[in-house]
Amino acid sequence: ASFLEPGMLVRHPERDDWGLGQVQSVIGNRITVNFENAGKVVIDSRHVLLVLQPNLATHSEEAEADFNQELILG
Repeated sequence: ASFLEPGMLVRHPERDDWGLGQVQSVIGNRITVNFENAGKVVIDSRHVLLVLQPNLATHSEEAEADFNQELILG
C-alpha cells in the first residue's frame, strides 16, 4: 500500500532537476506525478523512493517533521 495520495507534494530522489511534483493518482504501484520541469511522469513505487515534501498550505512544525521523513513505497 502506498502512503501517497493525490495532491501530495514529492521530489524524485535522483532527478532534482525535475523540481517539485504533485501526485495526480495512485493505482497499485503506479504513481502519476506532475513535476514542475518534467511534466507528468508515471513512477513505479517498487523501484523509486519518492521524498514527501511539506505542503505549504498546511504547514506546521509537526507536519514538517513528518514530511521530512523519506517514505519507502510499495
